[in-house]
Amino acid sequence: MFGKSQFVKIFMLSGMLTAQACGQAVNDPYPDFIEAYEDVITIGYQEFATLPDIDDQTALAMDLEREPGGDRYFVNDLQGVLYTLSQSGDVTEYINLNDDKWGVDLRWTVLERGFTGLALHPEFNQAGAPGYGKIYMLLDTSNTNPTPDFRPEGGNDAHDTLLLEWTANDASAAIYDGEAPRELMRMEQPFGNHNGGQIAFNPLAAPGSNDYGNLYISNGDGGSGGDPMNMSQMLTSIFGKILRINPLGSNSTNGKYGIPADNPYVGNSSALGELYAIGARSPNRLAWDSKTGQMYVADIGQNTIEEVSPVHNGANLGWKVWEASYRYVSRNGVDMAGPQADPDMVYPVAEWDQQDPLMQSSGAASSGLAVYRDGEVPQLNDLIIFGDLPSGEIFYVSADNSPGGQDPIRRILLRDEGEIKTFLQVIQEKNVEQGKSESYRADVRLAHTIDGKLFLLNKRDGVIRLVTE
Repeated sequence: MFGKSQFVKIFMLSGMLTAQACGQAVNDPYPDFIEAYEDVITIGYQEFATLPDIDDQTALAMDLEREPGGDRYFVNDLQGVLYTLSQSGDVTEYINLNDDKWGVDLRWTVLERGFTGLALHPEFNQAGAPGYGKIYMLLDTSNTNPTPDFRPEGGNDAHDTLLLEWTANDASAAIYDGEAPRELMRMEQPFGNHNGGQIAFNPLAAPGSNDYGNLYISNGDGGSGGDPMNMSQMLTSIFGKILRINPLGSNSTNGKYGIPADNPYVGNSSALGELYAIGARSPNRLAWDSKTGQMYVADIGQNTIEEVSPVHNGANLGWKVWEASYRYVSRNGVDMAGPQADPDMVYPVAEWDQQDPLMQSSGAASSGLAVYRDGEVPQLNDLIIFGDLPSGEIFYVSADNSPGGQDPIRRILLRDEGEIKTFLQVIQEKNVEQGKSESYRADVRLAHTIDGKLFLLNKRDGVIRLVTE
């Protein structure tokens, strides 16, 4: 006799096969759930630092970076504050974008708009070098008066996204001591969601190499849903792309940054030179494998599949022709026929079903990304680690042998006072300790710093946690 769960799986599989035969959209392509109990890795953690609330709003930690050549960590709050953290976790406000003297006019929301991206130039602490003292920020602003460098193919001019360069006079100063930022790039956003994501310098690029000092920018498809203006595959659009620029150069159209000569579309009059990879939907996080040099991106799916994909110069990640390994049909699902049928596309090393029981009712979203090699937490070595934004679930696959799909995905759980917990459970218990209501979602992010540490960030309790054995 079948149990209830077996009946549900059979019903789901039957419905999937019927829809596939009829060429209809399937919104649940993985009837077998992510394994919840086998091959689980457990990790410890310690509370490293706590960011302060801002006007009774819990800190919204987005990224954490170790300063090149220095001892501090820098962490950005979506609400517009950049902090530094000492090695002992002491928190210092470094720049507040909400200060009127900067003229930023930050526009933020808890989920997708605000101070989204942070990167420190690899020469940040090299006195006399062109990149000395330079910090880069990707953020959203309500000030749409200046003429944008890039416009979408429609939409309602929701706000602008800016790439700013700040230059400290003394890189070692406790508080930013430089002038107002220089605006490198301005993008008019057609909708409120799917804005800029992470910005990052390749941590593996050595001085003198082709990639040293180049800044990668993950940029969403403009928002709404289903890429209504088909911009992700459009070579003349900056939306739905991973960009690559030299922030210290000047050969761009606006003359404020450089375009590397080995970018894939340089010299193509029908394409933007800034493009490095196309076909992204809402790229959330970038990571590099220190063993192979491979770059990866965590890209948020539409209503069906989440994905982590490899990226190379000129890669096409498929959206919105493809959603992960399957042809995109609509917000109602994908076509299961002919998976990964186009050899010109790049397909995920890991993908998962938004309907999986481990996800929360608030949806699913690919987030957090690290390729862990030779670190201080041995059980994580040689793994690609990633998370699901709302549920706070943390997953892994092998960094050396990942066939793709959902089957290889396994969970990472936290040890807390002798008990095994999900990250969301840890956050909820902290909320109670703080005298706050338990959060219904985690908004998890991972930060894998250049000194090899792995941190857990979230938007729900303000605590930054260092992963331990």
